[in-house]
Amino acid sequence: MPAPRLSVVVTRRLPEVVETRMKELFDVTLRETDEKMTREELVAAMQRADVLVPTLTDHIDANMLAAAGNRLRLIANFGAGVDHIDVASARSRNVLVANTPGVVTEDTADMVMSLILAVTRRIPEGLAGMARGDWQGFAPMANLGGRIGGKRLGVIGMGRIGQAVARRAAAFGMEIHYHNRRQLRPETEADLKATFWDSLDQMVARMDVISVNCPHTPSTFHLLNARRLKLMKPSVVIVNTSRGEVIDENALVRALKAGEVAGAGLDVYEHGANINPALRELPNVVALPHMGSATREGRIEMGEKVILNIKTFADGHRPPDLVVPGLL
Repeated sequence: MPAPRLSVVVTRRLPEVVETRMKELFDVTLRETDEKMTREELVAAMQRADVLVPTLTDHIDANMLAAAGNRLRLIANFGAGVDHIDVASARSRNVLVANTPGVVTEDTADMVMSLILAVTRRIPEGLAGMARGDWQGFAPMANLGGRIGGKRLGVIGMGRIGQAVARRAAAFGMEIHYHNRRQLRPETEADLKATFWDSLDQMVARMDVISVNCPHTPSTFHLLNARRLKLMKPSVVIVNTSRGEVIDENALVRALKAGEVAGAGLDVYEHGANINPALRELPNVVALPHMGSATREGRIEMGEKVILNIKTFADGHRPPDLVVPGLL
């Protein structure tokens, strides 16, 4: 007799090819719509599943895990970040947590450069003017932006994505600086031509562009707060494609309005979809709806990693992308 197939519940719509493969391998319950589950729906899903496949919109805390009962054995997250999951509580209940690291690196780094260029070269303003029919032809002093070649880029968080950003920015002629929990190996640092700053305060005070690429943890919450924003040059541009909670959003709005920060390119927000209205209205802000990893190829690769984590677990082995709380 073949072993019974794992019961898997998926919380959001995934690429068709990923859903079809899951259907072939597991006893899977797919989402009929792309609306995120309520708290009650998530708990009910965990109560009836061996494996839950959530995304970053599904916040899973200790109380929900306690209410889930004893059937749930694996949370196979569709995404690299796991700050929406209480990993320590899950592990204390013998529930493993896996993620999909590395898949979104190149796509997110592309978006960082897109936002840097969009803000510094005022691309959205140009598009808006064309859409309104304002353009009457070339004028030497119209729509002037800034050159990024020769400017200093400060990367906060020099992991996979931070390094991919550094390589792209270097190709544009930018000087690379970074702040990280640990200094890179000398050979990696030399390859990136990157300068390490142990002091974040000292680094941000000297940068022309700052790219936030660190995860959201208790130690990075509001890492860019009102005090640090005031340390920056008024010509600085801030780009965030990581997690919104890393920047104090209200303080950023005040700094943008006061001319203490020249511009911002944002793909993530402190309160998710509840964006500070000023960020939609300020002309020096480029605001995107969390598109950093949104490529067809990336989403399929993420799904393939989820499937591999579940299949490996079903075969009695440790998922290859197991999240270890002590390394977060």
